[in-house]
Amino acid sequence: MTKYIFVTGGVSSSLGKGIVAASLAKLLQARGYRVTIQKFDPYINVDPGTLNPYEHGECYVTDDGAETDLDLGHYERFLNIPTSQANNVTTGKIYQTVINHEREGVFLGKTVQVIPHITNEIKRRITALSVTGEYDIIITEIGGTVGDIEGLPFIESIRQLKWEKGNQNALVIHLTLIPYLSAAKELKTKPTQHSVKDLLEVGIQPDILVCRTEHPLNMDIRRKLALFCNVTVNSVIEARDADSIYSVPIEMLREQLDKTVLEKLGLSAEVEPDLKKWIGFLNKLKNPKHEVTIGLVGKYVELQDAYKSIHEAFIHAGVSNECKVRVETIHSEYLTEENFKEKLGHLDGVLVAPGFGGRGIEGKIASIKYIRESKIPFFGICFGMQCAVIEFARNVLGLKDAHTTEVSSDTKNPVIHMMEDQRNVNTKGGTMRLGAFDCDLSDDSIALKSYKHKHIQERHRHRYEFNNEYRNQLEDAGLIATGVNTKRNLVEIVELKNHPYFIGVQFHPELKSTVENPHPLFVSFIEAALKQKEHKKNTQLQHENFSL
Repeated sequence: MTKYIFVTGGVSSSLGKGIVAASLAKLLQARGYRVTIQKFDPYINVDPGTLNPYEHGECYVTDDGAETDLDLGHYERFLNIPTSQANNVTTGKIYQTVINHEREGVFLGKTVQVIPHITNEIKRRITALSVTGEYDIIITEIGGTVGDIEGLPFIESIRQLKWEKGNQNALVIHLTLIPYLSAAKELKTKPTQHSVKDLLEVGIQPDILVCRTEHPLNMDIRRKLALFCNVTVNSVIEARDADSIYSVPIEMLREQLDKTVLEKLGLSAEVEPDLKKWIGFLNKLKNPKHEVTIGLVGKYVELQDAYKSIHEAFIHAGVSNECKVRVETIHSEYLTEENFKEKLGHLDGVLVAPGFGGRGIEGKIASIKYIRESKIPFFGICFGMQCAVIEFARNVLGLKDAHTTEVSSDTKNPVIHMMEDQRNVNTKGGTMRLGAFDCDLSDDSIALKSYKHKHIQERHRHRYEFNNEYRNQLEDAGLIATGVNTKRNLVEIVELKNHPYFIGVQFHPELKSTVENPHPLFVSFIEAALKQKEHKKNTQLQHENFSL
């Protein structure tokens, strides 16, 4: 029988439920168990696809084309297995399904209510991944905090499932905060006690407490929490602030979270977790031999979560090159010709990030001109790739009004235009070109040297594409299409001749980078940045020697 673990949060949001869930899953996976994680979000949006990145962070896309919560990125990066649309469910999806069933007469005229109809649909979704028998353990993270009105149906569904499955087949981990009052110089347990009380009031006794804290929990505090929250002392887990999210599995191993979970679920803990690769990754992460500085040019740089997968892909690629990657975020809206040298001149490489709409686009385009002419390694993703095409068309081909029809619908030179099958789409959310698509790579290209495979598959999220009417002109001038979806003749990758490293991709490679499999394009980009730094250093030495 599949076992179920539910991760809830209390006291405060942003405590790291996703990281704790992913860390536990990693430890269980390392012991040989088949594990997956799913995220249930209480907000009424059907999916994060239409949410502002400033409010929700990045929208993570799965192979099967689901627009999902960014926590699914953590799940994939830790477990090294793909997720799907079944791994992320929102209140909006639940209610949409139930209302559609009511309209179809599925409920035979009964009054449709939160209990049992909404809770039954939530339970169906929670257990859906167990039907195939692929997984021994399914971890479900519940978004928000206990006590939120919109989260009550999910909490009630957990209560029902825990009763239906039995205590040995389902358990609840409650992540909470132990604040430190500097004036009193002590940790306070009362917020956690109140959070657990909220759970008890809706009929759920948490089995394990994971306590976020800035300071160690001594045995007196652990006993106090155990007594007042009705758990065993070894079920009070310390989750101290870590130097990296990738250190959290090791911290949870030290606290024996995985062992405690297995004991409560009646599963064997005899096999010790095999974490050799993970520890090797951590050692390289904490002891880099080199360092590079990469500029991240985007329009949402104020919020790191807006480009979360890119930041993590840099970490993976850095470790692969035994290199610390320092990322300097640069707001494209404030880039001008007057500050290019100050903002970009010292960088070892520049990534121009995705981001829909016209705000900041001219800063991106102008900065790419400076990067191209200064021979700085360049990596453009999605809209960043499109900006590279526009810049080249304007400044090399001389098509001064070259643009994307997303921003300028009446441009005479639409080098980027809307995809044919998107032109009659009027609804938002789940209607773009989404998910994994094939791409064939050209010989003697940066892409082929990076991937080492002619045929690849990458995840997409866009409505606009490279306009093939301009392909011959652009290629004759030196901007080559080196990756193409041959089924639809869509240009997926462009590269520039006679440049140390210049590549733009229509897809989102950052979404497939994991600890065990860093993305090859990020790896080769950081390698190029290292060469750029060494080249600058040698040039400077030669100049100094010449001056002497």
